[in-house]
Amino acid sequence: MTTEVIRKLLNDSLKPEQIEIIDNSASHAGHIGAQSGGGHYHVTIVSDAFEGKTLVQRHQLIYKALGDMMKQQIHALGINAMSPSEYTNP
Repeated sequence: MTTEVIRKLLNDSLKPEQIEIIDNSASHAGHIGAQSGGGHYHVTIVSDAFEGKTLVQRHQLIYKALGDMMKQQIHALGINAMSPSEYTNP
């Protein structure tokens, strides 16, 4: 369920061409962040919003889009943020 909320927030805010969200929470069971309910996720996202932005600026856009989720529902978030010109389809 949390992955779908993440997807919706990022879609609404950044209008990505591609988005993949992986929930790694199960592999972190017992971790202190997991004890408080925060999950571990990895996001790969391709959006025009990242064009000309630094890595820090891209991450800030994602954190802003996720808002309060970063305080409790998300303990750890891996981010791979690219502009369409940087993306190569695997």
